[in-house]
Amino acid sequence: MFVEREQDVMRAATMYYLQDLKMEVIARHLGTSRSTVSRLLRRARETGLVEITLRPSSTRAPGLGRTISSTFGIDTYVVPVPDSATSAERLDQVAMTAARLLGSWVDSDMVLGVAWGATIATVSRYLAPKPTRGCAVVQLNGAASMRTSGVEYASDLISSFGTAFGAAVHHFAVPAFFDYPETKAAMWRERSVRRVLDMQRRADVAVFSVGAVAGAVPSYVYSAGYLDESDVRCLHADGVVGDVCTVFLRGDGSWADVALNSRATGPTPDELARLTRRVCVVAGDNKVAPLLAALRARVVTDLVVDERTAHALLGATGTRPR
Repeated sequence: MFVEREQDVMRAATMYYLQDLKMEVIARHLGTSRSTVSRLLRRARETGLVEITLRPSSTRAPGLGRTISSTFGIDTYVVPVPDSATSAERLDQVAMTAARLLGSWVDSDMVLGVAWGATIATVSRYLAPKPTRGCAVVQLNGAASMRTSGVEYASDLISSFGTAFGAAVHHFAVPAFFDYPETKAAMWRERSVRRVLDMQRRADVAVFSVGAVAGAVPSYVYSAGYLDESDVRCLHADGVVGDVCTVFLRGDGSWADVALNSRATGPTPDELARLTRRVCVVAGDNKVAPLLAALRARVVTDLVVDERTAHALLGATGTRPR
């Protein structure tokens, strides 16, 4: 009986995809059947060892990616999508790509910081299992709100990353926003909270999206009861266009003097900037303004974005793809 091993998956994938050998020839080399070779190739795709991308000749993705990278000094992964794709389809394609990239970046003895949100929840559904040793996943922002605990939603999301990487999970049991800055200051002195904050600072990779204040589909933090009407009015008065990890940004990337940020529990742009790899995952027309703000705040090192959003981003800066 043929025992499937990692080296056999690699050999089969190499012969099929790189050497262009037929399955019957590969089966003879491995001393097995054609059906087993087919199973090995399927395993190579499922684990992310092999990634297949269909890129129409008319796609703008390569030029868009190069221009965004050179403009903002980041690594950019533009996901080609048909112009007819729905918002959900665009998000799925971007999430699949982001999940595969995270699978290649996260390894043993690393800390992965995760900011909850609808986009990152979609990413979590496409993560391929990758067992690691000594890996940890830490929640980057609090989740409770005045209308709902929010904890179950965030807990399930963070736990799914832990399950995918066989990692220890560190939840952040604080609200998304405190009612008073003084309460936050007091909580930040508690040892249990400081332990999680320390784990956040040790993150090798952080993954997050951007939240949009405006648009047909406001982001989760604006639609799920995390802010009251007076909060929203303050954000508009402050010129806020969105958030990263529930820290609010203006269009120019400034954030320090936005009043609500003194009550927010996510890492500030300055704190995020201390982490080596900061992965921003974005899909959607209403995400252009907050994405540009995040790029101007220099919180992103790696951007995964769909083709249409990437094109709109460059349009907002007046830059033409090269």
